[in-house]
Amino acid sequence: MSGEALGATAARREQARGSFAGGFSWAMARDLRLAWRHPDEAVLTVAFFALVASLFPLGIGAEPQLLVRIGPGVIWVAALLAAFLALPGLFAADYVDGSLEQMTLSPHPALGWAAGKIAAHWIVSGLPLTLLSPLIGLQYGLAPDTLAIQALSLLVGTPVLSLLGGACAALALGARGGGMLLALLALPLFVPVLIFGAGAAEAQATGLSPAPHLSLLAAGLIAALVGLPWAVGAAVKIAVD
Repeated sequence: MSGEALGATAARREQARGSFAGGFSWAMARDLRLAWRHPDEAVLTVAFFALVASLFPLGIGAEPQLLVRIGPGVIWVAALLAAFLALPGLFAADYVDGSLEQMTLSPHPALGWAAGKIAAHWIVSGLPLTLLSPLIGLQYGLAPDTLAIQALSLLVGTPVLSLLGGACAALALGARGGGMLLALLALPLFVPVLIFGAGAAEAQATGLSPAPHLSLLAAGLIAALVGLPWAVGAAVKIAVD
């Protein structure tokens, strides 16, 4: 048997056994395809973020100093609410049509496909908000260096929101009043991310170093990456049993 045939056979055996990489790539690609075919939820998330962040200058006036002071916090609050808006669809549709049950029965470990679904959620919701944030920040008169720190804080912080939100969405699966339960679980957990994310841009705008805030965000991201996909997989298995 040739080397290529042996490699293909080994790959098929590995796929049959299941692996983290296989489950991650399969779940992420699947959810991204679904988001591409049905982009309404992603468009709604981005539109909500842009509208909420853009309404504040119209409501409070155009005083430059005030806009610069509140801009980072408003942008972060709008991003947090937009990310929360996309959370109910993370597992709900798959739970209703039985796809989650099939995932739990697949050879891939729950850690892999849970992480893949969360990564797809961030690509569809968190990444567009991060890319759009400098344009929104121009409405508040933020300096270029502040806009860069704002985008960097969102780049580090929005994955934490997706991981925390994914764990809360998994815990709320199948519960009566799941939307209210999800809000009660997720929003308090989002507060530290909001504080450190907005604090980084505010520190830059006032001439202080944003490094402490960004370091705490990065530490939170590492802790979330290590622990939360396990919790999501376990919560989903409990919900479908």
